[in-house]
Amino acid sequence: MAEHITIGPELIGIRRRLHADPELGFHEERTSRFIAEQLRGRGIAVLDNPLPSKTGVIGLIEGGQPGPFIALRADIDALPVAERSGMDYSSRNEGVMHACGHDLHMTSLLAAAFWLAGHRERIAGRIMLLFQPAEETGEGALAVLQAGVVDGIDAIIGAHNNPDYLPGQIAVGTEPMMAGCVKFAVRIHAQGTHAGYPHMGTGPIEALASMILSVQSIVSRNATPFHPLVVSITQVHGGDVWNVVPAEAGFLGTARYFYKADGQMVEQRFRQIVASTAEAYGITAGIEWDDFADPLVSDAALAAAVAQDVPQYASLAPIHPSMAGEDFCEYAQRTRLLFAFIGSNGAPGHYGLHSPHFIGLDGELQAAAEFYVNAALRVLKECTDDR
Repeated sequence: MAEHITIGPELIGIRRRLHADPELGFHEERTSRFIAEQLRGRGIAVLDNPLPSKTGVIGLIEGGQPGPFIALRADIDALPVAERSGMDYSSRNEGVMHACGHDLHMTSLLAAAFWLAGHRERIAGRIMLLFQPAEETGEGALAVLQAGVVDGIDAIIGAHNNPDYLPGQIAVGTEPMMAGCVKFAVRIHAQGTHAGYPHMGTGPIEALASMILSVQSIVSRNATPFHPLVVSITQVHGGDVWNVVPAEAGFLGTARYFYKADGQMVEQRFRQIVASTAEAYGITAGIEWDDFADPLVSDAALAAAVAQDVPQYASLAPIHPSMAGEDFCEYAQRTRLLFAFIGSNGAPGHYGLHSPHFIGLDGELQAAAEFYVNAALRVLKECTDDR
């Protein structure tokens, strides 16, 4: 039978306090101190922090019986966004906001930790409570890995609020959930000249335009329509004045994919297009290609087992894949992953993640906390059975 958690005024107050005092990645000092105080106040051990930033918190709950070692992860950083939600507990820090709902994540993991600490007899194994910094920059999970924090754990469980789902809905399963992410930049080098004498140079603007238009054909002419795939140009630059053909230009953008072979195909075609266009225009071009996040896919066996339990405490919803990235995928380098979307709004006309108007509802907390608890107990059992 599923375990249930009551989200009372104390936890609502914790959520609102965290929301009002957001901090950016690797600068979450006050947030980390507050979380550590909450854990210690419930008799939960707080381990030494080996991360260079010294932000983030690592808690540990020893179960009443021996067993596997798993981790529950919540991200804790905010975004450089000026809040315009109108909530009475809006950010007090101008230009910084929990526009991705990480205050909900922290609070739900704290709620789960409080319950687990009070029911150690139900736990066969050990549970790490990983409050991870710097998810928004894509650097936090790698820092945790490099510090050896999750070495030796059997599985790690994470979740993200999703305003496209109603509170009480949970999406977990075996399909890809969040996209692999590439950041690319192209730097074009040419011979600048006076705008009245274009034949005296090899201006980069025409080449830049051709590259951008050709890159947009990668998806439409190379990818199956049954695989979600995006290539977006997000920044273009070149030139400073109206009467000079510049010597330098460039553009930046991103690719998002759910299948590794698609990501590899995009890179191959992108490099071919840039190189051949540069040759045709008699210029040179350099490419920076940072494939910094893989698609996020849960371990199939763990996801199937946990999904079977969800209807006992929440509404199991289908996975609607997100083209956003999530550095939780990095933990697949060390262990098995389990991830879920937890409904946080769902109202008509709601604002999405990263919007200055984003509102994550308090009603998200119960399903999220119960997911952490019930998934933890199920994953401990599954890992024990696999030994």
